[in-house]
Amino acid sequence: MAAKPSISDIDAQIGKLRERRRVMIAKSAERFARAAIKSGLAEIEISDEEVDRIVEEIAARFRKGEKKGVAHTTASPRRAATGGTGTTVEVSHDG
Repeated sequence: MAAKPSISDIDAQIGKLRERRRVMIAKSAERFARAAIKSGLAEIEISDEEVDRIVEEIAARFRKGEKKGVAHTTASPRRAATGGTGTTVEVSHDG
C-alpha cells in the first residue's frame, strides 16, 4: 500500500508543475513570436483585437482538421495577411 503524501510533498509537486507550466508558456510564446517575425506579421500594424481574431480563426481551422483526422497542409510561400484596417496586405516571405 502506498504511503499517503504529505502536504509538503504536494506543495513540492505544485511548485514543479507551476515551473513546467511557465516554461511551456514561454516556449509557446517564443514559437509564435518567431513565426510572426519570419512571416513579416510582426512588422505590420495590426490591433491586438485583430490579431486575437485571426489567431482564433487559425486555431478553429486546425481544431476542425483534428476532428476529421486530416493532416494539416503547409502555407504557400506568399500569402495575404489582413491589415488592421480590414484591408488585405501582401506579405513577402523572400529573404
